Amino acid sequence: MFELRPFRRNQDITYNPFKAMEDFEKRFFEDPFTGFFETGDIAEFKTDISDKGDSYLLEADLPGFEKKDIHLDISGDVLTINAERHSEHEDKDKKSNYIRLERSYGQYSRQFDITGIDAKAIKAKYENGVLKLTMPKKQQQLPESHTLEIE
Repeated sequence: MFELRPFRRNQDITYNPFKAMEDFEKRFFEDPFTGFFETGDIAEFKTDISDKGDSYLLEADLPGFEKKDIHLDISGDVLTINAERHSEHEDKDKKSNYIRLERSYGQYSRQFDITGIDAKAIKAKYENGVLKLTMPKKQQQLPESHTLEIE
């Protein structure tokens, strides 16, 4: 479970026998609720947002989810992405054959401010574990100009 990792000091390789405990303590105090030995957990799924000129493209990594378990909600200027993954062994009895279970199960949620986005024109697509949202920018309304007659 714990491993010794080399670290370099003055080009000599030495081993720090306390490195594993230091890493454990650091993870524990940074976020004690995500698990002590878990890395790469999707407690908060990763997203990329790119500017495509007239729209934004949001790509959220949601591997292993089924499309029916992903929900998008818009309330005011807030977009919420909810995803829920169910455990395959939830319905099985407690005497399962699992020796180790590392997959994450539960509900995951992120919220995004969509001020400046045309919310009614957002398009969503889920393919190969990636949710893609095309979010068109609102068109700036230029003030109308007109001529006034002098009386």
